[in-house]
Formats: sequence, structure tokens, C-alpha cells
Amino acid sequence: MNLTRRDLARLTALGLVARFVPSLSASTPATKKTGYCVIGLGRIAGHFMPAVRNTTTSLIAGLVSGHRDKAERIAAEYGVSPSSIYNYENFGDIARNPAIDAVYVALPNSMHAEYSIRAAKAAKHVLCEKPMSTSVADAEAMIAACKAARVKLMIAYRCHYEPTNLKAVQLIRQGALGQVQAIESTFGFNIAPGEWRLNKKLAGGGPLFDVGIYSLNACRYLTSEEPEHISANASIIDHDGRFNEVEENVSWTMKFPSGIVASCNTTYGANMEGFYRVHGSKGWLQVDSAFVYQGLRLRADFAGTQLDELNPARDPSHFQAEAEHFSNCIQNGLEPKSPGEEGLRDMRYITQIYRSAGIAI
Repeated sequence: MNLTRRDLARLTALGLVARFVPSLSASTPATKKTGYCVIGLGRIAGHFMPAVRNTTTSLIAGLVSGHRDKAERIAAEYGVSPSSIYNYENFGDIARNPAIDAVYVALPNSMHAEYSIRAAKAAKHVLCEKPMSTSVADAEAMIAACKAARVKLMIAYRCHYEPTNLKAVQLIRQGALGQVQAIESTFGFNIAPGEWRLNKKLAGGGPLFDVGIYSLNACRYLTSEEPEHISANASIIDHDGRFNEVEENVSWTMKFPSGIVASCNTTYGANMEGFYRVHGSKGWLQVDSAFVYQGLRLRADFAGTQLDELNPARDPSHFQAEAEHFSNCIQNGLEPKSPGEEGLRDMRYITQIYRSAGIAI
């Protein structure tokens, strides 16, 4: 169809361009980057913000902090207007800032629900760090608030967007290992005294909330199943004052509907590499450093094939991938791969693990 400039203007006025010239809107790239307001300027935000700067689809458009001087330094680094710096009291004012499309919730666990819900009420999309919340009820409230406001909610499960983890999933789905029989996974570290993660009110619990959730979630995405039976134990070995409020160790097993069994361990009392090993009827695969920001290594031996692949990508590539995914969802009206419902499921399983271990949550 040959259209003159006058024809195009007439069709535009009638709202008929998309009908007669569908390729016009389909091929036009997004002209506006997704603007993120970062809530909480701690360690994990220090990985997310450089990642956003590395994208072509996103930018840092606002900051929320209780420390104005720190926020001003970071604002200058990322080109954020001083008028787009907020504190926790005037946070709701982001509703009137058109530069902000979404928030990144990088606060202690117990604050995730409050600020995700407040952001939704301000009509901003929500990218929330894991764990999603500290209770099932809070996770459900977050989902409800975002649905009511018609904004998107994504939980920042980095590994869902990371190439080595995705390749492991692909090999399993393709049947390279045959029938999966069992999975082993661990993740933990020797926590320093005074960390906010040792405060149950802020953290919700101990290493299970913080790093054990990686093993829990990995078993779910590796099997593409939901556990039907969970059994757990917890302990405190080091009575040095660090674990007056939260557990030190958690060990749990899961049985999936297909019969696959998984065994997981997490700790705050020792440096425990985050890894998983999958055993199948035709061989095995293992991802070392599976849950950290760089240095991931995939090894496998199945049906005469041997793999040993070190991923050269460096921090903050994981955060960049998740930011790009969420920005794409916002710009194109898509649903995230790790929506609020994914975080809610983990919250339900964490609750089951604690109950089995005899820990109140």
C-alpha cells in the first residue's frame, strides 16, 4: 500500500494507522527507557544500579534512602535529579514523578511487602528482591495490590535469567540425563556478628530465607515440578550470640510428584558453596557457584558426552539480564517469567520447611 503524507495524517487522526499499516507500530522501538526508583541503597542495590546503567532499555530515575547525603552522591553518579530523591516518609510522592516507571525494592526482607504495596498504590511497577516477603499473607497482599493497581510484579530471581542455569534446565528438558532421579544442593556462609540478617524482625528467619531459598527454587526450576512432601531439621551449633533469634542450620528433603527426591542444606555457620548436582538415568550434571554473581561452572557427563564450561560473564551481568527482562515486560505489556506467584510458592514451601523443623514463623 502506497500512502502519501496526507493519507498517513488522515489515518492517524482517525486512529486507523495500526489497522492499515500494522508494521509501523510493530517495528518502532521503544523510545523511552524504563525508569527505576531504587528503594534502599545497600549492598545489593550496588549491584543492580551498575547493571541498569549497562542496559539500553533502562535507567535509574529515582532513589529512596534515609540518608540524604549518601543518596545525593549516588544521584550525581547516575544522573538522577535531586528532586527525585525521596525518604521513607515522602515515598508516596513518586506517584507524581513521570520519570519513574518502576521501583526496585532492595530493603530488608520484612520491608518488602510494605514498599511493594505502597509502590503499587503509586501506580508504579514492582521489581522486588527475594525472598518476596516474610510471610505467606504478605506475599498474597503484594500480589493483590499489584493486580488492583494494574501494575506488574516481578521477583528478582536472577538465576531464571542466567545462561548457565538456563542451559542446565535445557539439558534436563531435552532428556540428556534421561530420567532425573535425585538432586543435591547447598548454599551458605559464615555470617559476621551484627548483620541485620540475624535480626528475625528484619529478616524473617535465618539462612533459609537468605541463601537456602536459592536451593529451594533451583530444585523447582530444574524439575519443573512442585514438591508434594517436605521434611526438615534445624540446629544451632555455635552458641556465640549470633543465633539468639534465627537458626544457624537448616537441612530439608523434598519429594516431587514424578518421584524425584531432593536434599538441600543451608547454613550461617560455614562457607558452603552454592551448587547443585542432578543425577539422571543417563548421567549427571553439576553447576558450581550456581547462585553467586560470577564464576559459574557447568560440568556434566551423560550418554558419552562430557561438558566442562566456565561462564566468563562477570558481575553485574545477572542483574542486567533481570532488569532488561522486566523493562521489556513493562514496555511491551508482557508478563514476567518470575511473577509474584513464583515468590508466593517459595514462601509457602519455606513455611512448610520451618514447621517441619519445629521453628515458629
